[in-house]
Amino acid sequence: MSPRRANALVAVSLVVLLGVVSFTAPRWSRWLRRPLPASDLPGRAGEAAPSREPEPAKEPDRKINVKLFFPAGDRPGLVIEERTVSFSNDLSQQLEVVVEELARGSQIGLLPSLPAGTRVLEVFVTARGVAYVDLSKEAATPAGRGSDDELNTVYSVVNSLTSNFPAVKRVQIVIEDRQVPTLAGHVDLTRPLAPDLTYLAASTLTPVASPAPPSTPPS
Repeated sequence: MSPRRANALVAVSLVVLLGVVSFTAPRWSRWLRRPLPASDLPGRAGEAAPSREPEPAKEPDRKINVKLFFPAGDRPGLVIEERTVSFSNDLSQQLEVVVEELARGSQIGLLPSLPAGTRVLEVFVTARGVAYVDLSKEAATPAGRGSDDELNTVYSVVNSLTSNFPAVKRVQIVIEDRQVPTLAGHVDLTRPLAPDLTYLAASTLTPVASPAPPSTPPS
């Protein structure tokens, strides 16, 4: 065979080999890309996989005790009911929690201070210590509510916020983000109200039995 024919044969063989490699490349390239098992990696024989770091424990939910004012029911005025609520570093959120507890009602059988269905929409505090309490329209339902009922509603909110949080000096109640003159036609709500503890219910006095007179000795 002449050198010229030998070179031509080698060239044809290389072209055929290149074609075979290109055609089969997608099949064998997958095996080259497969990761080695952990046990086959150099320097990792017998070494266990790193364990996950434990998640940090959640901070326990802090609680505070607050005094809520509810209508007594058996006598005129408001009665204090102590309750434990969640603590918040944000004063506005903390006040909202307290008003929501008022809306849930008493847990010891006192009368509700807010009408049924009342929702707390927002509570915020100004730098001058005025807390604005935005309630849903149910709070301004006048049907069957006299002046005493309205006073109980207003001052249950005012006294509950000012008595528990010294930073709150006065409270203004608004309805659906709008200022209203009254809730039911009796209490002026056009200005922030200061606390008034004269609406606390008088304590009930239990009569004490008179001592029996001493017996007279027989003569």
